[in-house]
Amino acid sequence: MTDEVKDLDVQEFQGDSPQSPQAVQRDINFILDVPLELTVVIGRTRMLVQELLQLGQGSVIALDKLAGEPMEVYVNDRLLGRGEVVVVNEKFGIRLTDIISTTERVRQLR
Repeated sequence: MTDEVKDLDVQEFQGDSPQSPQAVQRDINFILDVPLELTVVIGRTRMLVQELLQLGQGSVIALDKLAGEPMEVYVNDRLLGRGEVVVVNEKFGIRLTDIISTTERVRQLR
């Protein structure tokens, strides 16, 4: 063994030791800059290419949802919850009305 390996300081794993609030905050800060894709689905439909090519300004597309039904909110293609459309300062937004349970989110990972 070389001297470099002998002098290596190895930190022990302490799985059961409680972390200080500062350590937890540092761990959370590590992921705060990770970009995520947020998608809100107002409805879906299927159509033939011929029908798609006939669409023009003012065309109406019938969706599978009724007016007033909650919109689905996805984060990175995983269902996060449901919400309703709102207008804030002349811009559209979504108010989350239901967030799926942690158990259900874990089930989606399979």
